[in-house]
Amino acid sequence: MLNRRNFLTAAVGVAAAGGLAACAKKDDSSSGSSSSGGSKAITLGFSQVGSESGWRSANTTSVKDAAKEAGYTLKFSDAQQKQENQISAIRSYIAQKVDVIAFSPVVVTGWDAVLKEAKTAKIPVVLTDRSVETSDDSLYVTLVGSDFTDEGRRAGKILEKVLEKAGHKGAVKIAQLEGTTGAAPAIERAKGFKEVMDADHADDWKIVVSQTGDFTRAGGKQVMAAFLQSNPDINVLFAHNDDMAIGAIQSIEAAGKKPGTDILIVSIDGVKDGFVAMSEGKINAIVECNPLLGPQLMDVVKKVKDGETVERWIKTKEGDFLQDQAKAALPSRKY
Repeated sequence: MLNRRNFLTAAVGVAAAGGLAACAKKDDSSSGSSSSGGSKAITLGFSQVGSESGWRSANTTSVKDAAKEAGYTLKFSDAQQKQENQISAIRSYIAQKVDVIAFSPVVVTGWDAVLKEAKTAKIPVVLTDRSVETSDDSLYVTLVGSDFTDEGRRAGKILEKVLEKAGHKGAVKIAQLEGTTGAAPAIERAKGFKEVMDADHADDWKIVVSQTGDFTRAGGKQVMAAFLQSNPDINVLFAHNDDMAIGAIQSIEAAGKKPGTDILIVSIDGVKDGFVAMSEGKINAIVECNPLLGPQLMDVVKKVKDGETVERWIKTKEGDFLQDQAKAALPSRKY
C-alpha cells in the first residue's frame, strides 16, 4: 500500500458546495479560462470514481469549482465505478497531452500499465482521495486525501463512547457494511477498526456479519435487510460511509427496530444527510472524511506544473462527531 511518509496536515479551503449536480459520464468541455498575465492555462485531466454517494458528489463539485476559480482548463470524466472506464479516460488525457492528470482510483490495483504510459509521456499524475498499489512509487507524484486506516481506528474509539453513553452491557455484536470491494477506503477502514477491536475488545466485540454495500444507499438498504434476517440479534452497525448507513436505517425501521437505540450506528463521511440522521437520533456518531479536496488539488497541480517539490501525502483536515453535537454542527455542513 501507499508509503505514508512526510505527512502534511493542510486545512481544506471552505468553499460552498452549492447544488450537487449529478456527474455526466464524460465531459470534455473546458472549465475555466487563461491564467492572469496572459500565460497559458493549465489543462488538468480529472477522472472521478463515479457519483455513488453524497460525499462523491460534493467532491466532484469541489474539484470543478476550484478548477474554475484557479482558471484551469478541466477535462472531466465519470468512471461510473468501473476501472476500465477510468483507464480509458487516463489514456485519453495522455493523447490530449494535458499538463497534469489527477484521478480518484476505483480500486487499489491494476494501474501500473497506464501510469507507466503517463510517465513515458512526461505527464505527472496526482492521486486524489484514494491510494493505489504500484510496483514503482515514482509513477505518481502525491496523494491528496485522508488516512482511511486512522478513520477506521477513530470509528472504533468513538464506538466505545457510544456504547458508554448508551449504557450498553454485555456482548457487542457488530454488522459491518463495507465499501466497494478492492477500494482503498473499504480495505483500510476495516483494517483500522479491527486494530481497535483486537487491541482493546477481543473478548466483548465481534463482527458477526460483514459485506459490501458498494458505498451506495441502495446497497446499504439491501445488505442490511439480509443482515437482519440472518443475524436478528445485531446491536451495532459500523458503516464505511454515511450513504450505506442511511440505507441501512430504512431496513432497520422496516424490521420494527429503532436505529440509534436498538442498533447503535457509527459511520464515516459526515455528509449533510448523515448529520440530519444523527440529529434525529438515528446515527450515534460519525467520523468525518472531508470531500472538499478541490482547492488543495489545484494548489498541488500548480506546484507540480511549475516543477516544485510536493509532499508524498497531503492529508485533509477531519473531525469526529457524537449524536449530541449533530444539531449544533448541522448548519455549518457545506456538503
